[in-house]
Amino acid sequence: MPEFCSIEKADHIMTVTLERPDRLNALHPPANVELGEVFDDFASDDDMWVAIITGRGRGFSAGNDLRYQAEGGERLPMPRGFAGLTSRFDLNKPVIAAVNGVAMGGGFEIALACDLIIASDKATFALPEPKVGLAALAGGLNRLPRQIGSKRALGMILTGRHVPAEEGLNLGFVNEVVPHDDLMSETYRWAGQICECAPLSIRASKDVVYQSLSCASLQESMETSYDSVRAMAKSEDFIEGPRAFAEKRPPDWKGR
Repeated sequence: MPEFCSIEKADHIMTVTLERPDRLNALHPPANVELGEVFDDFASDDDMWVAIITGRGRGFSAGNDLRYQAEGGERLPMPRGFAGLTSRFDLNKPVIAAVNGVAMGGGFEIALACDLIIASDKATFALPEPKVGLAALAGGLNRLPRQIGSKRALGMILTGRHVPAEEGLNLGFVNEVVPHDDLMSETYRWAGQICECAPLSIRASKDVVYQSLSCASLQESMETSYDSVRAMAKSEDFIEGPRAFAEKRPPDWKGR
């Protein structure tokens, strides 16, 4: 059983809850290694189509556990980065961040590494690393400009200021702001809508979007051959979708 998080699996959705509320879910190397294994399991579990990550208590994640580091805690290699997500580039299944409170530094970088961010109206975001002589090198400096543009991103990065959820929505890195007590039900609503779609179509769509960002031109991105698209085209669901539409019934997705 995991030590630093809890896991629930139901209806093709895996929910991961960070369980270090006494430290605002700040993550130390053992927790990051454990979460890497959790998301390895998600990637390989054919019955899991969508993941949700959230935090216990009043924080989503305060990022790197500097206190653990200052106390001389054990350093471990973290090949998948914070929460097993910030340095993971081969996961085609969608991941949703349900941000329930503070998402600072590495915690914000975890959320940015997810495909959707659903935020409580109590959520707050920041990359405050420059205030303590550091830099947001777990993807924050790379992902935020790609998601909201360099001027808006630098307005956060160069000041380290705290951004409330509603401003995050206006800036463009938050998908929806919901009342705090409705956060998980609304996040499950998003996940449920994804699960209504063909799993391999979702994975191909995510894969093409992210790979296209690395292409030099629109033409190159459209002419590139994608393994995920070939897998979709060879799947049973590729036949089931049009058949269900013609027969005016809900599709029975198999994920294969």
